[in-house]
Amino acid sequence: MALREEILEGTVLAFRNKGLKFTMDDIASLLGMSKKTIYTVFHDKEELFLAMVDYLFDSIKESERQVAQDPGLDTVEKIRRILGVLPESYRDVDFSRLYPLREKYPAIYRQVERRLETGWETTIALLEQGMAEGVIRPVKIPILKLMLEASLEQFFQRDVLVKNGIAYREALEEVVDILMEGIRAQGTRRMAAASAAESEET
Repeated sequence: MALREEILEGTVLAFRNKGLKFTMDDIASLLGMSKKTIYTVFHDKEELFLAMVDYLFDSIKESERQVAQDPGLDTVEKIRRILGVLPESYRDVDFSRLYPLREKYPAIYRQVERRLETGWETTIALLEQGMAEGVIRPVKIPILKLMLEASLEQFFQRDVLVKNGIAYREALEEVVDILMEGIRAQGTRRMAAASAAESEET
């Protein structure tokens, strides 16, 4: 693993442990390296945090690509998984702890916003495919995109998840469930309900 990637992985781990309160000392300790080594790659915590945001979103996009190319998933399941995708290694990271970001690190918050609002090509292609197949009902994709973006941005702007003891992953799954119930075609809803009832009986 390259030094830059190793430091970014250490930063994710430090964030998981302490939220925004992590320090360069925390990262150095976790990685068993000196702070001086970290500073040869990143000048300060803000630059490091900004790089971590891109690193996380790049990992999410790679996970999306893997879902889209999985031949074992139907279109509805691909859409569901892509809307709520989190790379396996980051499933224990509680992103609800990012809510003070807007006030403390506005430049980093703007980068989170930019990344949330871009890179939708794979999702849009699958939504269009789902409509063509008749497995999701016709929807205005910009509205669906806006609904998901607005929900996630609210998680990062307010402490609603922290106050209610809801982890980011749990909140994301709830939002995706609500969206999927709204866009799934009537016939596939009945099939999903029958499948769920079958599972409960067995």
